[in-house]
Order: sequence, then structure tokens, then C-alpha cells
Amino acid sequence: MLKPENRIFPNLYGAMGADLASAKKRGDWYGTKELLAKGKEAIIAEVKDSGLRGRGGAGFSTGMKWSFMPKEPVKDKIGNPKPSYLVVNADESEPGTCKDRDILRHEPHKLIEGCLIGGFAIGAKAVYIYIRGEFVNEAIAVQKAIDEAYDAGLIGKNACGSGIEMDVYLHRGAGAYICGEETALLESLEGKKGQPRLKPPFPAGAGLYGCPTTVNNVESIAVVPTILRRSPKWFFDIGRPNNTGTKVFCISGHVNTPCNVEEELGIQLKELIEKYAGGVRGGWDNLLAVIPGGSSVPCLPKSICDTVLMDFDSLRAVQSGLGTAAVIVMDKSTDIIAAIARLSRFYMHESCGQCTPCREGTGWMWRVMTRLVKGNATVQEIDDLLDVTKQIEGHTICALGDAAAWPIQGLIRHFRPEIEARIKNYTKRVA
Repeated sequence: MLKPENRIFPNLYGAMGADLASAKKRGDWYGTKELLAKGKEAIIAEVKDSGLRGRGGAGFSTGMKWSFMPKEPVKDKIGNPKPSYLVVNADESEPGTCKDRDILRHEPHKLIEGCLIGGFAIGAKAVYIYIRGEFVNEAIAVQKAIDEAYDAGLIGKNACGSGIEMDVYLHRGAGAYICGEETALLESLEGKKGQPRLKPPFPAGAGLYGCPTTVNNVESIAVVPTILRRSPKWFFDIGRPNNTGTKVFCISGHVNTPCNVEEELGIQLKELIEKYAGGVRGGWDNLLAVIPGGSSVPCLPKSICDTVLMDFDSLRAVQSGLGTAAVIVMDKSTDIIAAIARLSRFYMHESCGQCTPCREGTGWMWRVMTRLVKGNATVQEIDDLLDVTKQIEGHTICALGDAAAWPIQGLIRHFRPEIEARIKNYTKRVA
């Protein structure tokens, strides 16, 4: 269990002010000039040593991702050096996920300071924060924090008196789920239709406006200043090996007190729900299933939830994933088949339509799922549906195809008897 003094986001619930003066009282912007004076390579090395893995869902090493940026200036066709950029992904559109929202509202200065340090470390000319269009209040809070930081000389020219120039811009999206994918986000930021790009080239080689770019999640950037202040070892010693540090978990669904909470990676799922969310509605024995990492990861039945740990590797071992750490709890009153069918409809609607497996497959899966909800299908169609998810998974430009396939795979893996029983009951009724 995380000790109170180890929390990175003490104002996660907004009990204190989000303004610059309040942020400084919590330790933000303290000694930032000295942190920058460590130099680019040292900052990247410390982020690597901390074991910080991306908090947006993929869980890739943040320091390693930063190190992919070119060390020497990349030149255009006529020999002029191209600028580099840091882009912060604040397009939080995954169902069940609202961790970044509270950081944006209540701890925006941690993000802005992280933008300065991260942008400097990768050699960026400027930082763009791409925020979800529906986040109106959050956009206002972040823009206010940016304005305060400029007025105080913390960003812009001679940021924090370091001699470094770093501009930070806020860009509001239009609310498309697909723009949460990093290359679709870059397309949208450039004013184009939000569609994922083929990779390679990767953003570190050709990202925003064809220039070297790193895209990081809000939480990944916001924790960096605290890691550098308190040392990589401090962060590394929290959590479990290869799953280090703190994490903001979102707990929703059939719990008594839905909430966001910062805890250490590797906490037991049952403890997380019972300690912070008031337990499952009707008691733990009333639990049916949990989606542990946002709607795109496979659900887990109660038998696994009894003991599973909330970190990247533990959840992968049980054929699910930490994802965004958005815990969606479903008790025994839930029609699990209907719940997954609803997610299928969401992914069908949000597919950009660029890839045939996703464009055609998501619609096909949703139509089959709507019939399975009623039981108007055959048992063979369960296997056909599973086969189609395998044809979509891994065969699209971005991970939306995987996100559409995995919830259905989890349903069939753990709740196939319920699907078959519904088919048999429907057959009896119409016979």
C-alpha cells in the first residue's frame, strides 16, 4: 500500500488550489533550473533508471522512448535543420478512464513543468498538449496554468532562468476516439482527418509536420519532475520489479464509492476495490467480472480477480492488461453479453474505416454480438466470432482493431457457458 508521503498527486481530488501559488506549496517548480542543469542525457538516464513505463496503456519505457529521438539535428531536403517536438496526449477517450482528467483539472502545473523538462530532454523546440474536445473545464484549467507559467517566467524564453526557450501550446481536439492513437493525434494536430499513419516511419523519425516527435501520455509527463527531485531509486523502489512507481487507478461500475486513487503498481485488485471504492455492491461474492484496464482489455471473472495484482506483467499473465488502469466492476446483476455487445458498438462507431479488417470486422462482430445477446445464434457462431477477432487482431495499422477484438475474446474465454445457455434457451422458446 502506498504511503501518503509517496503520493505524486496530493491534489488529485481538488481539495487544494490548482493555481501556481498552491502548486508551489506542494513542491512544484522547486529547483527546476537545477533539474534542467543536469543535462539532456542525464535526465533521460534517470527516467530510464526509475523504471517509468508509459501510463497511456502500452506500458513502454518512457526513458527508452525519449532516447529514440535523434541526437543530431535532422535536416530537410535543402539542408536546414528540422525542429523537434514533444506532444502530450490528453485525448482521454477510453471508456471507464478519467485519470488524466483529474490531473488536468487539479494538478496542471505538474504537467506544465513536466512538459518543460521532457521537452528539453528530447531537444524539442515546443510542446503541444492535445486535449480531448469534451474536456472544457480541463482545457480552461490547463490554459490558465500555461498563462501563469509564462507570466512567472517558468516557460517561454529563458525558462526558469535556465537559458532554455520552451513554448507550450494547448490544442483542443474534436472528440474522436481514434485521435488517442499517437499518429492519428499528429494528423489531427496538423489539421487533417484523424487517421493513423503507417509505421515506419515512427514519430521519432517523422512525426509532427514530418519532424522528430515524441508523444507521451499526461500522467507519464506529469510524474517526471517528482522522479527527478526525489531520485529514480525512490520511484524504482515503489511497486514491483519491472512495474515500478505509482499509478492513478479509476474505479467505476458496481462499487459503492466510485473514485480515482493513486496507488503503487502491483496492489491486489481486491484490495484496491475494497479499500478505496467501498467494495463491490452487495459484497465481494456478488462480483461477476472486472475489466481491469479500460474497455479495450479482456474482462476477468471473479476467480481471477480474487488474487490478481494490478500491474502490467501480472495482468498480461492472465491474458488481460493494465491498459489505462481503469477498473470497471460488474456485479451479478450485469448482463455480461450485453455489456460486451455495447463495447462492440462503440468500437464499430469509432473505427476510422481506413483498414478493411477493422472497418468491416467491427461491424460484423457487433451484429453477431447483438444476436448473441438475444441468443438468436448457433453455438458454431461463437467459434466463428472468435475466429474473426483473431483475423482482426494484429492486422490493422493501429491498435483499435485489437481493442475491438479483446473484449469479445475475454467474454468467450471466461463466459462461454453463459453464451451457450442463452442460445439453448432461445432455441427452446422459438421451437
